[in-house]
Amino acid sequence: MRRPASPWLWLLLLLGPVGAFALNAGLPPPPADVDRRTPAATATGFLDAAHARDAVRAPQYLDLSRLPPATQAEEGLKLARRLVMVLDRTLWLDFARIGREPEGPGERARREVLGQVATARGTQDIILERVDAEGGPVWVFSADTVGAIDALFEEHGSPLLERLPPVFFTRPLWVLEAWQWLGLAVLLAGAWVLGRLGEALVLRIGARAAGLTKSGWDDELLAAGKGTMRHVLGALITATGARLLMLPPPAQGAVDLGARSIIIVGAALFMLRFFTRAARFVEQKVAQSPEGTDVARVRGLRTQLSILRRVVEVAVVLVAASLLLLQFEAVRNVGVSLLASAGLAGLVIGLAAQKSISTLLAGIQLSITQPIRIGDTVIVENEWGWVEEITLTYVVVKVWDLRRLVIPITHFLEKPFQNWSKVSPDILGTAEIYVDFRTNVPAVRAELKRILDEESKGLWDGKAQGLQVTDLSERTMKLRALVSAADAGKAFDLRCLVREKLVAYLQAQPHGLPLLRAEASHLPFPEANDSGPALLPARPGNTARVEPPR
Repeated sequence: MRRPASPWLWLLLLLGPVGAFALNAGLPPPPADVDRRTPAATATGFLDAAHARDAVRAPQYLDLSRLPPATQAEEGLKLARRLVMVLDRTLWLDFARIGREPEGPGERARREVLGQVATARGTQDIILERVDAEGGPVWVFSADTVGAIDALFEEHGSPLLERLPPVFFTRPLWVLEAWQWLGLAVLLAGAWVLGRLGEALVLRIGARAAGLTKSGWDDELLAAGKGTMRHVLGALITATGARLLMLPPPAQGAVDLGARSIIIVGAALFMLRFFTRAARFVEQKVAQSPEGTDVARVRGLRTQLSILRRVVEVAVVLVAASLLLLQFEAVRNVGVSLLASAGLAGLVIGLAAQKSISTLLAGIQLSITQPIRIGDTVIVENEWGWVEEITLTYVVVKVWDLRRLVIPITHFLEKPFQNWSKVSPDILGTAEIYVDFRTNVPAVRAELKRILDEESKGLWDGKAQGLQVTDLSERTMKLRALVSAADAGKAFDLRCLVREKLVAYLQAQPHGLPLLRAEASHLPFPEANDSGPALLPARPGNTARVEPPR
């Protein structure tokens, strides 16, 4: 007959998860060099044993109490190998912040969170837990963390890694295992080859596309990219392919840092080469154009391009150097200082060139508001002409006699001017004529109508015409002929035509043009003296011609 179990035995079974013999009962006793007294010692020892694929030491750092004792040895090594792959890929342990005391204060007395691993459902805490074992309390990866290892490995690991020989899972140098060094070497070689092939492919496609255009800028762009594009493509391929090697965060950060540096340098070299070739291209275009015979123009252009290219080169090098330095924590302050100095220099230059900057802003404002447009008829500085060219700093007005007025663009924003074609080119014109008081005004009005209908030669648009007496003086009266035209040029020609024809009409009339009237006096003639002949006083109303005595 079997004796019933002792109550003490049932108590030990109930307290098994935290009892002295409940921790990893299926594993052999831990070796003497297994140090699990503090969280830092457990984390360090586990990484060393797991990377070395030590089947005896690695499982000792895991809480395998939820596994059957018969499978703890085999499953423990597998779980340790998977956990270290996940940690290498997703989590960089900061050992300076991991506890180094057997018992932490407050909430850290039983648990230490090493970090969090992102998952599709959220985040998973990687926890070290203090449990009781034979010989005293020890720190191990908690049972909850061990239970989540398989799910984390499916998301962040690769089953192919488990099939590689153990020799590839040693850590010969820095934080990378042998298979990662090998994969990184293969990746760099493949990126170099693919970068050259990609550059050749892009250049060939670009050359065919450039052959379909007449512009030479695309050819210069392709020539500037030859030799620099391969480095940029290789860096992009390396940074992308490194994710497949599951590199630890510091190694992945170093690869990304190198890739970014190569991309920055490649982009800077491309810009420098392009601006150099662009300046040479513009100079050749001007030399081959009809303006190329003007030596002064070619020299001035060469000087401007040289200075502009140097300014651009300095700016590109300064920005590229600053971006490179900003990537390094130790010299980040130097990079910030360079950018700050560049900003300070820009502020000083901006203050010195305040007028030029305001002119540029005025040009931008003028292009948006458009008080004038190319082709508008304007009167500015008492000159009548057409807007021929608008730049960000000045406006060229072509005067009617083919002179050019170069006017600062701020003039059109700060001072009034006349724009005769702002809304519509249609315009009214006037022709003023002085006539005698006895002139038949209705007849002149009819003559104006005849001139516009028969002799305007398409200058009159038929919209408006009229003749009015606008002023009187003691001798004449003033007639104003009002006509309309499609634009200012036709209006000017029409005014001249109307003025000419009306004067010819008035000359043929007996009382058309003004007469000078004077009235002779009955007083005796005054005697002449040495100063000249004496003149009679005259007064209005007398039409007789008055001459001094001979």
